[in-house]
Amino acid sequence: MAFGWFKKNKNKSPPVPDEELGSKVQEVDVPAPESDPHETANPEETAAQNQRRMPEQAVPDVSDELDDEAPPAPESVGYFKRLKSRLSKSRRNFSNGFEKVFAGKKKLDEDALEELEELLITSDIGVQTTMTLMERIATAKVADAEEVKQLLKEEILSILPSPSPVQETKKSTPHVILVVGVNGVGKTTTIGKIAASLNASGKKVLIAAADTFRAAAVEQLMIWAQKAGAEFVKHAENADPAAVAFDAVAAAKARGCDTVLIDTAGRLHTKVNLMEELKKIKRTVAKQIQGAPHEILLVLDATTGQNALSQAKLFNEALAITGLALTKLDGTAKGGIVIAICSSLDIPLQYIGIGEKIEDLRLFDAGQFIDALL
Repeated sequence: MAFGWFKKNKNKSPPVPDEELGSKVQEVDVPAPESDPHETANPEETAAQNQRRMPEQAVPDVSDELDDEAPPAPESVGYFKRLKSRLSKSRRNFSNGFEKVFAGKKKLDEDALEELEELLITSDIGVQTTMTLMERIATAKVADAEEVKQLLKEEILSILPSPSPVQETKKSTPHVILVVGVNGVGKTTTIGKIAASLNASGKKVLIAAADTFRAAAVEQLMIWAQKAGAEFVKHAENADPAAVAFDAVAAAKARGCDTVLIDTAGRLHTKVNLMEELKKIKRTVAKQIQGAPHEILLVLDATTGQNALSQAKLFNEALAITGLALTKLDGTAKGGIVIAICSSLDIPLQYIGIGEKIEDLRLFDAGQFIDALL
């Protein structure tokens, strides 16, 4: 089978979007340190210096920004219906594509196969995965659209195993999750939603604001921490991120927290010095708890298509990513990127985001996703 269409139409990765800033954030006037924030330093000493620079009363009052009611536990009833609705752009892309492929045809001929191949590639499923799927369809005894759809579901489900539960650490030590990703993918909201879900299940959560260089990042995260009912640790603006992480884990141990979520500054995956800073945070956390961080969660934006796959590969090479969270699936017609990521990387897809509400971030369920997509 020829792949002529792909040779003429190579996908171009879209630019990485800038971080979206919150519209209701109070400013905190905190003096910046004189030293280079990327300079290697002893985390314990830097933490103490950062705390001296940050007066306790500098925490802004964000009570007006929060809902009066506590966040409800994620509801299971009606989630599939909402998932199907939020994937409508991708679903229409597939449905319209299938109708076009089989329009006026009584059997799956060579022309139909080429059109189907084009549909899969333009849905960001990926070239290698598309080739595998097409070979399976070409050799199977299928004739109409429904039979092809059913075969695709079965084959894709074999690519998308649901992730196995993460092993919990001992109760005497908090479970530490380091959250990374480029600017604009939705790390802050993802952390807040995970914290809310854990809190609703009875876990005591602490959030660490280790993104100390972006304007308003700390305030945004603090608002989410209060919404989620989570403990919160921050330092001064431009403080050493590793020192913030060090203090957060120490505070979590002292307060009896079950989980620590560490936010990090958004960075381009091609910037070596910034990736080195993440490695420093990782080493610093390990000094507090052996084996920490227990998870390194990479947040990806589904609307960036194949660029998300490139990000995942480079972050994984630098940090050994343990899980993925794919956000903004409700804003793209190329939901096939989920399939491309799972087939290309040996990293479990743990969460998918389909909207702005707390309950719109859920643990990934391959069966539900494929049923909603096709």
